[in-house]
Amino acid sequence: MPRAAGLAGLLLLLVAAGTACAQDADVAAARASALAQLEAFRHGDFDRAYTYASVVIREQFGREAFERMVRLGYPQIAAPATVTLDGAERAPNGSVFLFLRVRGADGVAVEAVYEMELEAGAWKVNGVVTRPDTSRAA
Repeated sequence: MPRAAGLAGLLLLLVAAGTACAQDADVAAARASALAQLEAFRHGDFDRAYTYASVVIREQFGREAFERMVRLGYPQIAAPATVTLDGAERAPNGSVFLFLRVRGADGVAVEAVYEMELEAGAWKVNGVVTRPDTSRAA
């Protein structure tokens, strides 16, 4: 009996570790997608940046409207100078939330929360919320 309990416990640990690894892989892939979009913005390539937007965002904003929205509403994200990842969380619905600090080319830093959605095997930006950076670390 104790051996069976030990094996069952080991199996649960392995399943939990496998889940954590899958989540870590998802977080890494979501982070790579968000950073690729930010790199596209850094180079002024809004066509490429638009490909990282979720279906929901693309339904709300055509390509030109997307660029206007980002440039006017998120100037630091539209022209990032530095980006730091502060952490990530997995939501119960499968979304990944990335917590970033972005310093714009204008010298202003913001804290940004990226909501990432998995669509057809690729992580897409489904929304961003920013606020002034309250730390001096960005």
